[in-house]
Amino acid sequence: MKRRTFRIGQIVPSSNTTMETEIPAMLRAREQVEPERFTFHSSRMRMKQVTKEELAAMDADSGRCATELVDARVDVLGYACLVAIMSMGKGYHRASEARLHDITVKEGHPTPVVTSAGALIAGLKALGAETVSLIAPYLKPLTRLVVDYIEAEGITVVDSISLEIPDNVEVGRRDPLALVGIYRDLKLSGIDALVLSSCVQMPSLAAVPIVEEQSGLPVVSASICTTHQMLQQLGLKTHVPGAGSLLSGKF
Repeated sequence: MKRRTFRIGQIVPSSNTTMETEIPAMLRAREQVEPERFTFHSSRMRMKQVTKEELAAMDADSGRCATELVDARVDVLGYACLVAIMSMGKGYHRASEARLHDITVKEGHPTPVVTSAGALIAGLKALGAETVSLIAPYLKPLTRLVVDYIEAEGITVVDSISLEIPDNVEVGRRDPLALVGIYRDLKLSGIDALVLSSCVQMPSLAAVPIVEEQSGLPVVSASICTTHQMLQQLGLKTHVPGAGSLLSGKF
């Protein structure tokens, strides 16, 4: 039987290096245990500093990226910047997903659209998580926007840590295993899940199984939740080895 190959499209900030690393890593790991195969295709929006102004300007460019990815006939389209969506107002992921999907329809190739912001919410709800703690690389005002956005979706954020790194390239160069120490400073009692990286640029994949084992909690990241939603949109089993509870295939 011929194995089907799916084309994964991503709209990424120009300074982002992590989503084109972690999502392929997860789906390559999945290829070792599941029959489907994947190729990866990206279009970039200009953004260097993680400020509200640059995020808004970048978001305005996302339609061009969607049009380019439609030309590649991708099977799913992911908007890979969580804070850009969340900084545009509560619930904005719904408007963004609808707008980008409309573009794909008008271009003659209707394509399911996932945003990392919407995927994080959906992933936490899939786990049944009503209370979480999270780590973000952002300056505190942007982390506050993320917390408020998540809480507006009915999930209580018990605690958060802001690493306060404005340079997006620097965020992408962080050692993911540093999070194994950082998460211990969060309030963990009484939470249902831990968001180890609430940013698509902050690497965390290598740390997720370690922290999940140590904490005894379901541990997710923006990239894990995005992968989960992409697989759901493609109608595929949500199973990725070594990527935490959400991608165990149970949710």
